[in-house]
Amino acid sequence: MTLSPKWKPGQSGNPAGKPKGSRTKLSEAFLRDLHADWLENGVNVIERVRGEKPDVYLRVVASMLPQKLEIERPLQGLSDNELADLIGHVRSLVAGTIHAAAGAGAGGSGEGGSEPPGDVPAVH
Repeated sequence: MTLSPKWKPGQSGNPAGKPKGSRTKLSEAFLRDLHADWLENGVNVIERVRGEKPDVYLRVVASMLPQKLEIERPLQGLSDNELADLIGHVRSLVAGTIHAAAGAGAGGSGEGGSEPPGDVPAVH
């Protein structure tokens, strides 16, 4: 005696599962509710996190930055002095961001200093 499945070839025999589009509807509803909450509370939450948990705030800011930086102007055409100026500018931006996040958590002014963070090598 040969057993034949109750389903046609190519069908798994599993129940139909959730209705088509239900995941999309859930996602749309969630994003609509999240957007409404953001409009009402977003700025206050950012300020609170920056003040109470500057490490989380900085992590979120860093996650928003691109992982790969596209440079439209080739660096090979820059002189050593121009490269040093560019590196100094980037270092001051990074230091300002780190000091601002640390200052917000410690009740400081958040003003960036001229000293680079310890893990950023100096260029002379």
